[in-house]
Amino acid sequence: MRLRVDVEADTPTLRWEDVHGPARGVVYGLLRSQDPELAQSLHDVGWRGHPLKPIGLTAPQFRGARRQRGEYTTSSDGSMWFGSPVPEIAAVLVAALASRTEIEWGATRLRLRGFTVDMGATTVGGVVELATATPVVIRHEGHDLLPGDEHYVERLEHNLVHKADVLGMPAPQGLRVLEGGPRRRFTVRGAPRIGAQVRVSMEAEAPYVDALRSWGLGLDTVQGFGWIR
Repeated sequence: MRLRVDVEADTPTLRWEDVHGPARGVVYGLLRSQDPELAQSLHDVGWRGHPLKPIGLTAPQFRGARRQRGEYTTSSDGSMWFGSPVPEIAAVLVAALASRTEIEWGATRLRLRGFTVDMGATTVGGVVELATATPVVIRHEGHDLLPGDEHYVERLEHNLVHKADVLGMPAPQGLRVLEGGPRRRFTVRGAPRIGAQVRVSMEAEAPYVDALRSWGLGLDTVQGFGWIR
């Protein structure tokens, strides 16, 4: 399930460390407000014996924001996305968002103007193309990888297979990176996160494609990375 949340910021800019930095805390705060046991279990051990957390989201993104070099500017017309391929988790997110009038996102307060469940187009299995709206984080032996780097496809494929295993679904095949965006660097809790938006193709069954659209590609999806358009 994918949820689009419309927001309005009370500051003209977001600090750069607040673009992705607050994401994890916001997600666990939402879950904790409705189901503290679920939130604690996900945080401590992951989902059903797997360390991965099947949750995705984006940082707030603002339409009509004035362009200002070196600044992440906001506007009154913002939105962000939350999602999970696990119905139990998605239901808790819906209940939590329905009970909120605002979200503290770092030093900025986001007033919630409403949210909608994104039904999207009917997903068809087979060879599909997916493009991300936020950078994809991939690592190999402690190093951040970018599209075109050695081991990039291998590690992204490993991540996709692992997610299929968590969900009990057939793994995709034939992964190809069709396009990679520019290198992006963000600071999250004092540590760098480096990645790039990508467009990929793969052969996958429809339920798995739907699941990825509610979860994302790569690592650190609970921190707002790898969200699929």
